[in-house]
Amino acid sequence: MDVNRLLNEFLGPKTGGSAPSGQAAARASGLPQGLAGGAAAGSLVALLLGTKKGRKLGGKALKYGGLAAVGGLAYKAYRDWQTQQPSGQEADPLSLPRPPADSGFDLENDTDASGQDFRLSVMRAMISAAKSDDHIDADEHARIHARIDDLGLGSAEKAAMFDYFAAPADPAAIAGLARTTEQKAEIYLASALAIDPDTAQEQAYLDALSHALDMPQGLRGHLDLEAAAARRQAETA
Repeated sequence: MDVNRLLNEFLGPKTGGSAPSGQAAARASGLPQGLAGGAAAGSLVALLLGTKKGRKLGGKALKYGGLAAVGGLAYKAYRDWQTQQPSGQEADPLSLPRPPADSGFDLENDTDASGQDFRLSVMRAMISAAKSDDHIDADEHARIHARIDDLGLGSAEKAAMFDYFAAPADPAAIAGLARTTEQKAEIYLASALAIDPDTAQEQAYLDALSHALDMPQGLRGHLDLEAAAARRQAETA
């Protein structure tokens, strides 16, 4: 399975100021050179998250920073929790440095509990969280399926994408994808960006996910503050 292609088509081209190119774009997005920013307009994440303000800002943050932003934000929150420092205070939360390779937050070189590329688990977490209020009706499912068909994905990538979108919003199943505390933080952070924080049903999903992840006490609060900071920056970008 071409995971890089799958993620690129899910997130779409990066935005936010002058778009980087070449190796700079690849480093910024976490994708190989040539794929970063190369997706057609109308990404799947835009279709999935563009229906309410909170989700829309979370989706904008993800498009702005890519999966690298998920790792950077989760790592910052985790370090703040460890050192008892405040989170969400940085001026540019979507441009945090890439976590060190040995930090446990290296998304590109990590595997989930089943041995698959952990970036796929992060994508699944976003989809599950966004679906948690049942806002995706039959017409929206049809539009998403049509968009997947138009992407020109290989059979394995297309089948995976259909499976991820067809699966029910199940916080316990998503939590089961993580095998480390660092992965739990990344799954929670990505999920927090994919919900509308002002919607009770989606907040209940996030509560259930946090319970299923069984993160160390206090870590969730730092992750929530980083997600909120990313939304604020996306709103002004």
